[in-house]
Amino acid sequence: MTAVGASAAPLSLTGWPALVLNADFRPLSYYPLSLWPWQEVVKAVFLERVDVVARYDQVVHSPSFEMRLPSVISLRDYVAQDRPPAFTRFNVFLRDGFACQYCGSPEELTFDHMIPRSRGGRTTWENIVTACAPCNLRKGGKFARHAAMRPRRRPRRPTMHELQHVGRRFPPHHLHESWKDYLYWDVELEA
Repeated sequence: MTAVGASAAPLSLTGWPALVLNADFRPLSYYPLSLWPWQEVVKAVFLERVDVVARYDQVVHSPSFEMRLPSVISLRDYVAQDRPPAFTRFNVFLRDGFACQYCGSPEELTFDHMIPRSRGGRTTWENIVTACAPCNLRKGGKFARHAAMRPRRRPRRPTMHELQHVGRRFPPHHLHESWKDYLYWDVELEA
């Protein structure tokens, strides 16, 4: 398939992702934003797994077919969002709002074991917090309370809904105009 823009000249297709909505028209994910590359979207349209909600002006065509690329799609089958989130460095940072849980800094982030591994601490949701490098170095291999450092929140396993909620505070750098009607619609409006 090749792409043709408004000027009928071939264009690159790398910049045409589609926002993916669940069957209830909410994004599958806010952070990272649920986006599919155009190739996956075209395949899903042909397999009738999605409905096209909005389209770009960008056209792709083969010798016997032409289609405006979808910019927003919705899944035909609802995907439950109640699965537990994966325990990853990114999700720990997201849970903690990309800020050190000791001083609040967003710089030089790493993670810290509340109960040090050298003292039997495990690498779990309940024992890991986001920490900046200086705070992590200051705490060292001590218990947080012995280092006179208290995390802002007690670490715990978040739900997928909690991570989605936190993720809305960190919008992606690029939002296509056609996506804006489907993002953040459940946020309270300003008076």
